[in-house]
Amino acid sequence: MADVGATSIEVALSDLAGNLSHTHDEIADVTVGPTEVLSRVAALFDELIAALPDGTRVWGVGLGLPGPVEFETGRPVAPPIMPGWDGYGVREFMAARFGVPVWIDNDVNLMALGELRGGLAAGHRDVVLVKVGTGIGAGLVSHGLLHRGAQGCAGDIGHTAVRGSTALCRCGQHGCLEALAGGAALARDGLAMAIAGTSPALARAHAEGHEISAETVIRAAHHGDVSSRALVIDSARLLGEALARVVNFFNPSLVVIGGGVAAAGDLYLAELRQSVIGRSLPLATRTLDIILSPLADRAGLRGAAFMVVDELLSPARLSAPSHG
Repeated sequence: MADVGATSIEVALSDLAGNLSHTHDEIADVTVGPTEVLSRVAALFDELIAALPDGTRVWGVGLGLPGPVEFETGRPVAPPIMPGWDGYGVREFMAARFGVPVWIDNDVNLMALGELRGGLAAGHRDVVLVKVGTGIGAGLVSHGLLHRGAQGCAGDIGHTAVRGSTALCRCGQHGCLEALAGGAALARDGLAMAIAGTSPALARAHAEGHEISAETVIRAAHHGDVSSRALVIDSARLLGEALARVVNFFNPSLVVIGGGVAAAGDLYLAELRQSVIGRSLPLATRTLDIILSPLADRAGLRGAAFMVVDELLSPARLSAPSHG
């Protein structure tokens, strides 16, 4: 299993019960293109497989990607933060390398599936999982089942429009939520404040040669930097306003917030909750829980494992003459 993010790769082995082992993560850059990233993922898989006892069979490969994926073909479709990946045959690449069935999905869908089947969303039937990392995306669970939509792009709230904004998004449109409230937006605005000197903490970090990232902004906010706190709170408010529309429309019992920006913790969660509740119908929020998912949760990897198990054991596959 692999969970490829904008800036990281996580890999693991899983048994057919979805139990993870041999987990490994490292820094990566998805913008270098599919050949380099997938070659690295395959090399990490080779290392994991080499550690297995002799005779152990690999039944399938599951992979999450940080952009829209057409589930039937396993191909990314116009992913905003993944230059060079559009239409790339990810499934074919991995199948040729390992000779087993391969399934690909959006990383947030897999996080939602992982939390539903073995994590924070266990016992819930209608769930929204939001990943606030470099970008923003959502995975939807309806009546206990992952809802991908007709082509696999359900839940892409990061590219909904924020009224009155003209900020340019990496998708080419203006005013997207992601362009204002995602991790890349925090880093962009934090750097601007560092250069302008309006944030003493960020200005000092910049002068010392440190990268101004979303993590830098969040750390400064935790240490009381007023301007950084304002950025984090504004991100939470904007996301909360967008989520209120989802809550009114979809009526989930649970919203889970994951991704790197969720490391802002209670500061972020409190503002987001207030924004969601203030703009949602009372009935829609009567029993609604909004919680944070820790970064070490490995929900994406668990979801990839469950995706593969579900597909391997699907009635259509089990009734086929050959399972591969």
